Amino acid sequence: MAYQHPEYLVETAWLHAHLNDPGLRVLDCTAYLPNYFDESAAQKVEIVGGRSHYEQGHIPGSVFADITTELRDPENERFMFPMPSAAQFAAAMSHYGVGEGARVVLYDDMFNVWAARVWWMLRTFGFTNAAVLNGGWKKWVAEERPISTAPATYPPAHFTAHFQPERIATKEEVLAAIGSGSTCLVNGLDPEEYAGRGPVRYGRPGHIPSSVNLPFVGVVNLATSTYLAPEQLQALVTQTGAMRKERVIAYCGGAIAASSAAFALSLLGVENVALYDGSLTEWAADPSLPLVTGDMA
Repeated sequence: MAYQHPEYLVETAWLHAHLNDPGLRVLDCTAYLPNYFDESAAQKVEIVGGRSHYEQGHIPGSVFADITTELRDPENERFMFPMPSAAQFAAAMSHYGVGEGARVVLYDDMFNVWAARVWWMLRTFGFTNAAVLNGGWKKWVAEERPISTAPATYPPAHFTAHFQPERIATKEEVLAAIGSGSTCLVNGLDPEEYAGRGPVRYGRPGHIPSSVNLPFVGVVNLATSTYLAPEQLQALVTQTGAMRKERVIAYCGGAIAASSAAFALSLLGVENVALYDGSLTEWAADPSLPLVTGDMA
């Protein structure tokens, strides 16, 4: 079988062959959470932008898209990575050279999660001609493809943002979806964190009741950072029940791992997917909202 939407992915060989296409825009979306798996994450999850990584080497011609500053709402301190306003997002994309007629390829150095986040943001603001580089930086380097340290820019463009509110879920929508027969809540964190084990990064351990686990580390081959083959990915998603529901809401800790889950669902043709942007950063901070622990049934 094939992915329902193979156009959402680009292979490294294709990108290498098309690097000089005039309409191509390649964005390095890398960021890091260096202490995420350490006990210190219980006090604070460190967030480090990937600009220094970009400066040390990047895909030739690519520009750096800073998800820690330019692509997050600076006024929203309640969320870890809050969606920017339409005006802020449009300004950033215009600066990156993304506008009408552009073909955008996104990559990162962390299992495609940051690239998937920017892909989801583009979709949320009405831009559909974007794809994630399958395997990202890891596969590009492993194949010994060209690397550049030269700063790169694209000509400024005019990005018009058309906000699609159905792609972003609120706390109230998530609360109403608990136990719903029509909506599937999908948790994109690793199984240990889903179960409530390990560092308590968001104030309280566990997952939202009735949510199922589709971990960001499970939808890719960890050795290559490539997405699972279509039949493997479909088997994994089918186990969660997400493909049988009218609506899916993905969440995690800060809406990054959830973006990877949402992207994987989209690859398989699950259309009515939304991202809970506040995720556990918002949810766990409210003691009136329920959380449960334990493995997925």
